[in-house]
Amino acid sequence: MFASRKLLQHLQQSITLFSQFRMASSSSTGFRVALLQLTVTADKSKNVANAVRRLQQAKLNGCTLAILPECFNSPYNTALFKEYSEVIPGGETSEALSQAAKSNEMYIVGGSIPEICDGKVYNTCTVWDPNGNLIAKHRKVHLFDINIPGGVCFKESDALAAGNTLNTFQLGKLKIGLGICYDIRFAEMATLYRKQGCDMLIYPSAFNMTTGPLHWSLLIRCRAVDNQAFVAVVSPARVTDSNYVAWGHSMVVDPWGKILEEATEKDMDLYADLDFGDREKMRQQIPTENQRRTDLYDTIDLKNKV
Repeated sequence: MFASRKLLQHLQQSITLFSQFRMASSSSTGFRVALLQLTVTADKSKNVANAVRRLQQAKLNGCTLAILPECFNSPYNTALFKEYSEVIPGGETSEALSQAAKSNEMYIVGGSIPEICDGKVYNTCTVWDPNGNLIAKHRKVHLFDINIPGGVCFKESDALAAGNTLNTFQLGKLKIGLGICYDIRFAEMATLYRKQGCDMLIYPSAFNMTTGPLHWSLLIRCRAVDNQAFVAVVSPARVTDSNYVAWGHSMVVDPWGKILEEATEKDMDLYADLDFGDREKMRQQIPTENQRRTDLYDTIDLKNKV
């Protein structure tokens, strides 16, 4: 009898928790997002399988959207990008993400993977809807070529081609702009997304141990405040003996520049409830969009300019 009562209490608690998660994920003004800071190994299939497990857990935690890190299926190494590359959407990783989105009935921003297309390799982010459809694809626009003596030297252009388009997707009534890592340093790109009506910006990223401590949080908060939008940035977990050591510290920031959730450097998942009603209030209280002096300056999309 006692055991039956305990079981009933546990069932009632589970139902209440599930109801709360459903409310969080189906709110008319927001949703719950998961930032999955994964450990990346040299085993592509293992990386993908781990991502699928964590996506399922995100769904169980009531998330409408889950975001994976930059290069989550392969080591971040220019010498290996071509070896790990695959076609999109026909490759192993795309098929797994499509199935995960469909089986969990959620939106997935698939971090980024090395994509092979017409003999070129791109650093590419994919987005999948709850029916498993590919609804957006973003190729990294700004390639990470830097040389800091005594710090870090990396040249993506040795192995990758650059993307040439800005890319967005719809999540219900909300519009979300996409970038990858180094793209976040270019404020003009984020400004164009704001001009396109984006409510949120997402950057799968892998900052390093030199620029991470200095610029990671600063850039994320700047993009959020400048554009009065939520910004989510998702890194791989730190692996200290890898060729490229990621800073970690995945985070989501609100339009006021407040850090809502931040990871450490370790393998972990973050969950955050985003209220876009608060975002609208902020835009009304500080109406910078309508106060820009376009008679003196502007940010223009040259590629799509008529």
